[in-house]
Amino acid sequence: MLQKEKISELQSRIALYDDMKAYQELYEMLFSKLKNYCFSYVKSGEAAEELVSDVFIKIWQIRNRLPEIENLKLYLYTIAKNFSLNYITKNYKNPVTSLEEMDIEPVISFGNPEELCISADILHQIHQCLRLLPPQCRLIFQMVKEDGFTYKEVASHLNISVLTVRNQVFIATRKIAEVIPAYILSNAGQLVKPADR
Repeated sequence: MLQKEKISELQSRIALYDDMKAYQELYEMLFSKLKNYCFSYVKSGEAAEELVSDVFIKIWQIRNRLPEIENLKLYLYTIAKNFSLNYITKNYKNPVTSLEEMDIEPVISFGNPEELCISADILHQIHQCLRLLPPQCRLIFQMVKEDGFTYKEVASHLNISVLTVRNQVFIATRKIAEVIPAYILSNAGQLVKPADR
């Protein structure tokens, strides 16, 4: 079952039956991604965890309205963004007012390095490359490539055009491609696993 279908099923079970098991499953499925997303704003692991917990508390409180929500995953990210921005406003002396002013850390996880055949050095180079990207470009890349949102969903979430999303993903991908040695890439950018020994 695709993640989107699974989230939709859990959403229905929570809304219709107050299903705590479905709620827990949804929490476990999305917690780490939402935590990384919040961390990219607030720069504190502890605060990010609290914010994600607050996001899920909010979802439980409005569970009877969940059937009205078309894309629950995107809705969760929107709440997480709002909670993160509220946290920044309350806890920082000079809160930023726009995404372009924020220093968003790249929190993209590339999975198990052995599984992906990416050495620690290359992974470090990729993260360095992402740190050099403008904040909005980093966030867009993370939402599309790591979190699996469509260009249209990202555009709606960040109030920008789909063309802007497409361009930012292209820029980030091109920059990353420049730092990855050619021998790792083949077949339209697919990572090659080492030959069996």
